Amino acid sequence: MNPQHANHVVNRGALCDNGVRMRLTKHHGLGNDFLIVLLDSEPADLPDLARTLCHRSRGIGADGLIVGLPDDDPNVDVVMVLYNSDGSRAEMSGNGIRCLAHAIALDRHAVDLSLHIRTDGGVRAVDVQGSGAVVAASVDMGSVGEGPGVPAELAAMIGETNVATADVGNPHLVIQVDTPHEVDVASVGSAYEGHFEEGMNVEFIAPTPGEDNALDFVVWERGAGVTEACGTGAVAAATRAAGWGLSSDEVTVHMPGGDVRVLVGERATLIGPSVLVGSIEWSGVA
Repeated sequence: MNPQHANHVVNRGALCDNGVRMRLTKHHGLGNDFLIVLLDSEPADLPDLARTLCHRSRGIGADGLIVGLPDDDPNVDVVMVLYNSDGSRAEMSGNGIRCLAHAIALDRHAVDLSLHIRTDGGVRAVDVQGSGAVVAASVDMGSVGEGPGVPAELAAMIGETNVATADVGNPHLVIQVDTPHEVDVASVGSAYEGHFEEGMNVEFIAPTPGEDNALDFVVWERGAGVTEACGTGAVAAATRAAGWGLSSDEVTVHMPGGDVRVLVGERATLIGPSVLVGSIEWSGVA
């Protein structure tokens, strides 16, 4: 971390008496899109604000809203507060954290920026390479732990295949199938998630035909539904696939929105892009 930028968050938004006035940027990581706002303090009623802003027809539209806030720890650059489009809070997003880091790099007019970002799943180190509207970012995703157990009735529904949960700061259920892109993700993913009281991200994966150390991948995201990409899901999938002997410790994950690379190890690394869609001036009542 560059000490001169410690706790430096430029206020892009301001609260007013009868609503909210904000200057946001919109980014996507392989089609998984987020609205980003950097503030000095947390607005009230963030769940309602996320539902309003992220609505695809009545708002700006996004999979989630990310607020970047200052942190008291001089070793942390920014706090990432993430709400899904349905207003639920998410602990972590591998695509979202790249988009937040990109927004901060643009705000600072910085090239090749290194950041430490506090999430609800822990502090993550992010390196942004390049500058401008499209950048690459590498994220230290931490260790991948065991998720909650698979309920017996769900295991019976899934049948005899590789299936496991994972914890990447948020919960995942990884299932090996024959052809991920033939899965009715909206129906099956939501049904499987319903077996977990706290919700669940559900990934359907298979080795990519004719390509070593690569996975085909589709996902149902807790709080957002079917999305084009999921960074934490890619890390969960790559880690479980390596454990099942389907790939090595360096995996390309092919998602509907594009590809990421995952380095599997004691601490996993996620490498992928962030794209700036545009800047938005927004005034309204949450």
